[in-house]
Amino acid sequence: MNAWIARLPQPWMRESLLLMRADRPIGTWLLLWPALWGLAAASGGRPSWGLLVIFSLGAFVMRSAGCVANDITDRDIDPLVARTRTRPLAAGRISLIVAKRLLVGLLVVALALGALLPPLALGLCFAGGLLALTYPFAKRFIPVPQFHLGVAFAWGVVIAWAAAARTLPLEAWLLFGAALTWTVAFDTIYAMMDREDDLKIGVHSSAIFLGRHDLLVTAALYLLTLALLVATGAALGLKWPYDLFLFAAFLQGGWQIHLIRHRDPAALLRAFLANKWFGLLVFAGFVAGG
Repeated sequence: MNAWIARLPQPWMRESLLLMRADRPIGTWLLLWPALWGLAAASGGRPSWGLLVIFSLGAFVMRSAGCVANDITDRDIDPLVARTRTRPLAAGRISLIVAKRLLVGLLVVALALGALLPPLALGLCFAGGLLALTYPFAKRFIPVPQFHLGVAFAWGVVIAWAAAARTLPLEAWLLFGAALTWTVAFDTIYAMMDREDDLKIGVHSSAIFLGRHDLLVTAALYLLTLALLVATGAALGLKWPYDLFLFAAFLQGGWQIHLIRHRDPAALLRAFLANKWFGLLVFAGFVAGG
């Protein structure tokens, strides 16, 4: 991805894609999986190709919009931190006006994609967009902003369920809860890498809030995620392959906790990135057990 971006002829194209974090697709995957869980669960494991395309594009667009909004909000802070000072806006390689135009363009595309969905799902899209765009401010005021991010990411479940089934039964909210606790868990792992920088610039995170209990709470969040997924499967009457894939997800989550037990930055990053496989295992479970 980096090589492809580097070959683009115009600097503004390259910097816009870097501002959108197009070179780091992990965020798109982590935003997409809850939506795909919702589509698969609501459709008995057989989501329509049209909805799969809409939500895949929507995850990329909204993740990109969130990153641009975050960098616009943090433009005075990012130059002070080694990890973020080379970002396009912080380094001055793209102007604020271009960044704002890019954000508006992404939101217009997101709205166009949402317009393809049923009315209930479209209405939920507006709430999801508000959650995504307010997250950069949550870091300044909420002691555990990962909860805000968790609601924003998990909101994909209810949008997708509404799009596929045009209703929101209890099972949809159980799955929403699973996506919420999963997001808080993996973003706490990410926050553990950023603890010192966040303390330096004065923003909140779950890693700071939890202190020495961060590992224990993260493990508990993975267990709660799996418990909610078990409850969702039971409520839907899913077949045994679902349980098999959940057991694989349980092992994958346990491996993550073991990996980060010493809080080594490289191990934390590896565990965080591995969550794309956790999401895939759960999605495969809904498809196979439907």
